[in-house]
Amino acid sequence: MKSLAKLFLLFVMVGACAGAYAWYSIEKPFGTYSAEGVFVDVPRGASSRSVARLLQKNGVIRNAIVFELYTRRHPRRTLQAGEYFFNHPVTGKDVFWTLANGNVYQRPFTVREGETMFEIARELEDGKFLAAAEFLAAANNPEIINDLAPHAKTLEGFLFPATYQLPRHPVANELAAEMTQKFREEWSKIAVPGPNQTDRTGEAHGRPLLSTITLASLVERETPKPDERPLVAGIFENRLKKGMLLQCDPTVIYALEQEGRYNGTLSLKDLHEDSPYNTYVHGGLPPGPIGNPGEISLRAALAPAETPYLYFVANTQGGHFFGATLAEHNRNVSRYHRLLAGQPADPPPAQAAHNKSQGKKRRGSGR
Repeated sequence: MKSLAKLFLLFVMVGACAGAYAWYSIEKPFGTYSAEGVFVDVPRGASSRSVARLLQKNGVIRNAIVFELYTRRHPRRTLQAGEYFFNHPVTGKDVFWTLANGNVYQRPFTVREGETMFEIARELEDGKFLAAAEFLAAANNPEIINDLAPHAKTLEGFLFPATYQLPRHPVANELAAEMTQKFREEWSKIAVPGPNQTDRTGEAHGRPLLSTITLASLVERETPKPDERPLVAGIFENRLKKGMLLQCDPTVIYALEQEGRYNGTLSLKDLHEDSPYNTYVHGGLPPGPIGNPGEISLRAALAPAETPYLYFVANTQGGHFFGATLAEHNRNVSRYHRLLAGQPADPPPAQAAHNKSQGKKRRGSGR
């Protein structure tokens, strides 16, 4: 009897020690990490046992057996696949809930309003997410937006500006799909059909969706001021109706960027670039968007302001001077050059009168 009692007591002590160790393993933080931290990639369909071994191998948990037993206490929760990041000691319980909740490693990546797919690709590469060429290959395939814009040649214009939470190594096609899905969601809020309309492709608003997005992209690239965008859209509409060339510098920049030849400045030679995107050479809208417009520019393209203006020129303050006639536009151009020279936009009244008098004399002598 004494032997049995001693054996029973030994079992109790061993059980207590095992229980204490299990509690310690799951409740107390564990891990020693370098400054770079540790990434653990949990494969899809992996068992809790293999995940536990993977975590122990990478020094994230103290004991794989204890971790597996803890997972069995929560049979309704599944350890989610994905890449996880650990850079400081945490408890085994915290590791479990991190995986059970699918809190995979992500970094923010922002697509700014008006950015082209070329700019997005470069920034993805600079951020070490993926190679620029990989993203451009995905962006050059418009199949996923064929239902919205069957004549689109690329995804340009449909990569909606927003901040995306990305894994360390996103898949280009999946990322492009996420950006275009964001466009669909936002467009459904912007292009609300009338009471007797169900179309959300843009036709209900008088032009195909691709043309609307193209106009919005021109507006986005022309002015950073939200309050000017309906006005700029109205000016482009006026010029289109009159058969005037749009003469939009950003379209020339885009034509050059397509060929990797844009160096940051435009020359007079560039304005004669023979590209369908060059609105100094070809009438109407370019064949597709020249960037990815945001909500305000999309709304401006859907509802351009009614305005007599046909021209605009920068005012050196981020905005523009607007003119209804060529003469008014030429005066605004002079104002722009005065501002660049550090002078007031408009000359003093006495000088203005003198300039006007000299102008009359020159016109008189020319007859």
